[in-house]
Amino acid sequence: MSLFSGQNRVPLTVPSRADGSPSVSVDSNLRRWFTRNLGVWRSRRQYMFSDDQVLHLDMNLKMETFAEPTAGESRYRFSWWSDAEDQHSDEFFARKPWYERSGVMEATLWGHQLQRSRGYLNGDPVRTSLRQVDEHETILESHYQQWDILEHIRLVDQDRYRYRAIYSWENGELSIVEHHHEIRLSEAPPPIQEN
Repeated sequence: MSLFSGQNRVPLTVPSRADGSPSVSVDSNLRRWFTRNLGVWRSRRQYMFSDDQVLHLDMNLKMETFAEPTAGESRYRFSWWSDAEDQHSDEFFARKPWYERSGVMEATLWGHQLQRSRGYLNGDPVRTSLRQVDEHETILESHYQQWDILEHIRLVDQDRYRYRAIYSWENGELSIVEHHHEIRLSEAPPPIQEN
């Protein structure tokens, strides 16, 4: 039985008014929190798997915003790539080939939901519920296929550092626990302009 089985799942579509605008309003605190996360981060990760494997990996993350979102109130692009100098990356990707060394995901903020173009552990679109703990921490909950994922993200020390704890249940069994210690490498890049 899944930890989240008592919650109703909501379809990925967002209801709109007659004029086509969304019928949900975006929480300005969440928009402000996402803006604080823009930039490039170095992510030092520890993965603990249910088979008792513990693996380490260094990744780079880039979070950008779109200047004029075509949907929602705020839209973001997340890019990730493995660190070429990370001695653990070859071992990690050899043991866990379903993880991707690099990729791109886009996400749209609708109220307290984030509609992602792909999931954390697969390529299908997914809806993530957002809950702010305080001005520095947000909790993300996602449900797709056989996965229930709970992620805590906390900004630390004037947003120079970020800590992420991610718990992933597969068919109701806790399968992966991750700890990501992240250091900001650069501030927010200019917003993405679309033609």
